[in-house]
Amino acid sequence: MSASTESAPQKKSIRSRIQKFGSFLSSMIMPNIGAFIAWGLITAFFIESGWTPNENLAVLVDPMIVYMLPLLIGYTGGKIVHDVRGGVVGAVATIGVIAGADIPMFLGAMAMGPLGGITIKGFDKLVEGKIRQGFEMLVNNFSAGIIGFGLSILGLLAVSPIVQGLTTILNGAVDFLINTGLLPLTSIIIEPAKVLFLNNAINHGVLSPIAAEQVASTGKSILYLLEPNPGPGLGILLAFAIFGAGVSKASAPGAIIIQFFGGIHEIYFPYVLSKPLTILAVIAGGMTGVFTFSLFNVGLTSVPSPGSIFLVAGFAAPGDLVGVLSGVFLSALVSFVVASIILKFSSNTGETLEESTAKMESMKGKKSSAASALHSNAETAEASEAGTGAYLNKDVNKIVFACDAGMGSSAMGASVMKDKVKKAGLDIGVTNTSISNIPDDADLIITHKDLTERARQKRPDAEHVSVENFLGSDKYDEVVEDLKQKKGVEESSSAGAATAKAPVNKIIFACDAGMGSSAMGASVMKDKVKKAGLDISVSNTSISNIPDDADLIITHKDLTERARQKRPDAEHVSVENFLGSDKYDEVVEDLKTRE
Repeated sequence: MSASTESAPQKKSIRSRIQKFGSFLSSMIMPNIGAFIAWGLITAFFIESGWTPNENLAVLVDPMIVYMLPLLIGYTGGKIVHDVRGGVVGAVATIGVIAGADIPMFLGAMAMGPLGGITIKGFDKLVEGKIRQGFEMLVNNFSAGIIGFGLSILGLLAVSPIVQGLTTILNGAVDFLINTGLLPLTSIIIEPAKVLFLNNAINHGVLSPIAAEQVASTGKSILYLLEPNPGPGLGILLAFAIFGAGVSKASAPGAIIIQFFGGIHEIYFPYVLSKPLTILAVIAGGMTGVFTFSLFNVGLTSVPSPGSIFLVAGFAAPGDLVGVLSGVFLSALVSFVVASIILKFSSNTGETLEESTAKMESMKGKKSSAASALHSNAETAEASEAGTGAYLNKDVNKIVFACDAGMGSSAMGASVMKDKVKKAGLDIGVTNTSISNIPDDADLIITHKDLTERARQKRPDAEHVSVENFLGSDKYDEVVEDLKQKKGVEESSSAGAATAKAPVNKIIFACDAGMGSSAMGASVMKDKVKKAGLDISVSNTSISNIPDDADLIITHKDLTERARQKRPDAEHVSVENFLGSDKYDEVVEDLKTRE
């Protein structure tokens, strides 16, 4: 018994690590989906076998897939690690692997981009506080150039041959599965992994890069259909709509619209988790779909993201629409039949979605997340289980809904909560993002229960609430009520203190480019803050990249209005000259009074 108890957290941690790694891979692709779609459309229309062949316009295809897409991935990978500076070095590093290969270097870009970001980030930490005033821009530019120079050569001579060999192996494995008719077996891995919120990692982190190379050589790829196929999810939801009970039966019709037409597949995951045996239905449906796609020899020209039936049909290669739609609807039919049998003859058919999930959690030896949210400490969790609704220990000014990709399900949850917060008259920001991009100023983070551990690792200092279903959770009302009570207490206790200024933890000097004058101003202020004995961070950036957690923003008077529009909730100070302003001493004196 004890061994089982000890192994559960370990298993959960392993799953969390896998999700985190997969999310990191997909986060390099997802921001660039628009570019992939643009390239896919150009390919579908203008190549020799396209819908409207055009030799003059087809010249766009090769430069986009060979240079543009890998460079975008490399830049994004570096930016994730170390903002724009990391992105630039990541792109420079990526050009090395591009130049050293005769195939599109997507996998190489996914390696070199983050490596560039990690390297320049390490350098910046090493020299932090050691650069003499006035030399910041010189050091920044030359360090990025020299590191990019070295990494591009490393990519050309060492990384490119390795990645090219790995790509050849992966493509060979895919060709083997297709030629031997074994490709449908991939559903045994893909469908359960999707339900564990690895869908974006599989689609964008693994399949899409290989599929893009296939499109470049053949004009289409079946790999684009493996994960985005909306058929298995449609079958599951139809079965719950007919043979389900309680909340699952009532909510399934609405979920069908969101899943099948909107392409948000995450909506059906809780239904499968509430009745684990139905995973057999999505596997059977997935295998049927892949078998049909293989039988018709069909594929898509670009990644359908989100996995809506409209995008799946729209990206069907010329002449492949019938085969694509046949695979989707046959997979839905098989999934529906298998799930219906399971639901109809299951011993606990009458349970609601929440009850079934709670039972599943208790059988696994976990605390029922239907009974309580996962909070930042045990005391709040106990209060929640007792039904007090006391979710929050700290002031909440920003609520963030986080999911794996930062779209789809979390966006729907944020939309629901925004409406509730607005109706409650609360001045609280509500937004959604991916777990890897949760902002530093998030006070309350709401996630699906299977993703809360990762969110906790990202922001252990924030409040956390877990839900079963982003679209409809009773916990939203409980959280809003708790916020109303807390805000009411604060308003009454702070009467007469409304003029008190908030403490400042981060000062940002912002100019148009984020270098030069703002760097010099930040250097001057750092020295004054240090001499005053204040523990306040001082840095510089461009106005377009002012971070969300900036408390005080200092700009040239001609740029202050733009800074206000970017961050209206922060304090702003205008100066005539970044290098020497009397206002710096006034600011420091004011900050000392707030300590």
